[in-house]
Amino acid sequence: MFELRKYTAPDFTQERFLSAPEAVLEPAPKDGVAPMNYHAMSIFPEYFHIGGQWLLAEESRMDCVAVYENGKIAVREFRLLKKGDLVVTGRTEKCEDGIYVHPDGFHEQKAEKDVFAFRQNRSRETAFSRDYDEIYELLKYERDHGKIVWVMGPAFAFDADARTAMSKLIENGYVHAILAGNALATHDLEGAYLKTALGQDIYTQESMPNGHYNHLDLINRVKYHGSISRFIEEEKIDNGIIYSCEKYGVPYVLGGSIRDDGPLPPVFGNVYEAQNAMRNEIRGATTVIAMATMLHTIATGNMTPSYRVMPDGTVRQIYFYCVDVSEFVVNKLADRGSLCARGIVTNVQDFVVNLRKGLGL
Repeated sequence: MFELRKYTAPDFTQERFLSAPEAVLEPAPKDGVAPMNYHAMSIFPEYFHIGGQWLLAEESRMDCVAVYENGKIAVREFRLLKKGDLVVTGRTEKCEDGIYVHPDGFHEQKAEKDVFAFRQNRSRETAFSRDYDEIYELLKYERDHGKIVWVMGPAFAFDADARTAMSKLIENGYVHAILAGNALATHDLEGAYLKTALGQDIYTQESMPNGHYNHLDLINRVKYHGSISRFIEEEKIDNGIIYSCEKYGVPYVLGGSIRDDGPLPPVFGNVYEAQNAMRNEIRGATTVIAMATMLHTIATGNMTPSYRVMPDGTVRQIYFYCVDVSEFVVNKLADRGSLCARGIVTNVQDFVVNLRKGLGL
C-alpha cells in the first residue's frame, strides 16, 4: 500500500522562534507594485511571525509575495496586488525577519553516496523501472485521495495507442484535470474526426493526400459548431482524449500561443487569463505529471509548491513528474528540488501506454 511521507512541522519551542521579531508588513504603494524589500516566496512551506503566531502560507507559489489579510497569509502574484495590501518584507529565511522557510518537512531519506560515483543525474541511460512501480502505486492512491493534474503536449495525439491509453486513464479516474495548448486538442480531435494528426494517419504515420489541410478543416468545423462539445455531438465523435474529458466531466485548460492556428473556441488567447485558469486547477493538485511540453511544464512547475494544506489542516507532499525525451527539459525541472520534480527521460507515447498496462486498464 502506498503511504505519504509524514510532514514534520518546525519546533516552535526552539529559541530562534521564541525570540524572533514580528514580520514587518508594508502596504503596496500602487496596484501591481510591491513595497521595497518585499519577501519572495519559494516552493517550500513558509511561516510568518504575525500577532504572536507563526502562520503558514497555505496556498503558495514561488516568486510571488505574501500578503496578510483576514488573519491569514495569502500568496499573490505581483500583477494581482492592490494598493494598500499588507505585504511581508524581509529577505532572510531563518527567523531573523520573522520569516521561516522549512525545506525539510518531509524528511526525504537519502542513501549515503560516495564522493565520486557514476550516473548520478537522470538521463536516457537511467533505468526507470522503480519509478514506474512508484507511479502505479501513487496513482492508485491519488485516484481516491488526491487530485491528479496532467500537463500534456501534442505528441500523444500522433499515435493511436497513446490516445487510447490516455482515454483509458481518464475513463478510470486517474485524470482530474488536463493543462495543455491548442495543438493537443486540435490534433486529438483531428484524429477522432479524420483519423489523422497533422495530416498523418494516427495508425500508420503515413502522410495523407492534402493532409496539411486536415487540422485547419478540423478547427474550422469546430468553430462552425461553436464549441467542442457541440462538435462532438453533431459529428458523432466517439474516441480520443478531449472526447473522454467531455464524457467524464474532466476539466481541461487550453493556454494559447502566438503560434496557434485557429484557435479552437475554448483556447485562452490572453496569457494571464490562461495562467489564472491553470493555477485554479493547480491549487488543489496533489500529483502533477507533465509530459512532452517544455513551456507548459515550466509554467506549471513555477506555480506548483512542494506541499499542499488539505481541508483537514494536514500538510502533505505534492508529487511532480516531468516526462520528456529531452534530458534538458527533465533536468531543468528537477533543479527545482527533489521533493518537487522527478524526471523520466523517455518517449511519452511509450510512457502512457506503459502506465495503462501497469494499472491493468
